[in-house]
Amino acid sequence: MTTRGFVRNFAPLNILSEEDVESIHRGMLRVLWTTGVRMEHERSLKVLEAAGCAVDYENHRVRMPPALVEECIRRAPSSFPLRARDPNRSLMMGGNTLYFAPAPGQHTVDLDTWVPRAPTRQEYYDAVRVLDYLPSLHFFTTYTPYFGYAGVPPCMAMLESLAARLRNSSKAVVVGHSHGSERFAIQMAQALGIEVIGTCTAAPPLTYFEDALESAFRLAEAGMAVRIVGAPVMGASAPATLAGSLVSNLVEVISGVVLVQCIRPGTRTMVLDFAMPMNMHTGAPAFGNIAVCLHIAAFNQIFRGYGIPTYNADGYPGSKRPDFQSAYEKAFRAVFTGLSGGSSRPLHGGVYGELSHHPLQAILDDDIAGMVGRFLEGIDVNDDTLALDLIEEVGPVPGHFLGKPHTRKWWKHEQYVPQVADRLTYPEWLQSGKKDCVDYARLKLEEILATHVSPPLPPSAEADVGRILADARSHYQSAGRISPSEMEAYRAVLRNCA
Repeated sequence: MTTRGFVRNFAPLNILSEEDVESIHRGMLRVLWTTGVRMEHERSLKVLEAAGCAVDYENHRVRMPPALVEECIRRAPSSFPLRARDPNRSLMMGGNTLYFAPAPGQHTVDLDTWVPRAPTRQEYYDAVRVLDYLPSLHFFTTYTPYFGYAGVPPCMAMLESLAARLRNSSKAVVVGHSHGSERFAIQMAQALGIEVIGTCTAAPPLTYFEDALESAFRLAEAGMAVRIVGAPVMGASAPATLAGSLVSNLVEVISGVVLVQCIRPGTRTMVLDFAMPMNMHTGAPAFGNIAVCLHIAAFNQIFRGYGIPTYNADGYPGSKRPDFQSAYEKAFRAVFTGLSGGSSRPLHGGVYGELSHHPLQAILDDDIAGMVGRFLEGIDVNDDTLALDLIEEVGPVPGHFLGKPHTRKWWKHEQYVPQVADRLTYPEWLQSGKKDCVDYARLKLEEILATHVSPPLPPSAEADVGRILADARSHYQSAGRISPSEMEAYRAVLRNCA
């Protein structure tokens, strides 16, 4: 059994003409063959050369023939399962289903000042518990909800993050790569009998570094799904035009798809779109710009044609706290992902960029996800919903529909009832303390932390996770990636949580 997600029951939005799609596709094929991509990984170059690519070993440049590119696109499954710890929360990625994930951040924020700071281990675990509870959040993306927590060395942050998710949630998970951490993440997944989507990240423009490519090999050879990540900034690491940025972004992610399908044909593959324009006044990414929505819609349309599931990763507002700006920037992204046929996207909890996250924001965002999901379900038209006999029965005024069984049956399906929105009448609102959605989210956060507990890992699985974490610590100590002072602080954190 799989998590249902939100199924789109109407035709998707097409923002590009057929001629536009063909022009972008042919532009991508041209760049892959004439310009190529840089791959700083000899094993990747050898695999691609054996598949028919032109390889320049001295400059780490590989040029891919169009026929091979199109064949590898066809090899990638159009949908695929992802097995979670709880079988009822397993996913089927692709098709007409949209899944939501958290939008992670490096730090938490203070709810009074909105100043970022490193989370504690307890705050990390509590944030995972909140995300596990939320009904419109379907899986965890990498380093969610935070990049790590206070006292954890950077090389262990992704693995401690994964352990926190496995211990406090039974939803499906995505893992990243940092200092070879994916090897230990794969071991955890195998020990628990689950599957993960791993990550291979391009470095725009047109480059892959060794750690990303090594991750692709490890994941494909272990039979795990691979998420190919492109993250161009329009005007900086990609052309400033939407069409040009789509071409360069496609070159980056499709070259990763080609490699993965050459390593192991049929490997489950997802492509990630994390494009945004540069704020030309500051040099920072323009997180909330409407151009992001245009890129999302075009990217999803193109990959619907290719038959490869997508992940629209730009679930971050420009605002620094939950407010009107944060809501409209997030809602636009979520709506256009759903309308254009995206398979998945992060939404919940991101406060600003990838720099901050808070579970209170995630609770607010769950209402956005629920409303988008309800819209995608569309309108049921059948004999029961047309209600012709009921309309005849009730007739004109003074007839009404309030007490009818049909109303009791259908209203909860037809409406989406948000968890923390202000739905009071004006007099009720005045009399009840003038609470807004943030006030209600604070109360909901307290309720979740007081009552919700995910089933813990079985003792044998907990022992496996602990053993693999210990192996990773020893490995990084031996490699000199954890200094003696970092290890001392790290041990203190582990002692305090024992």
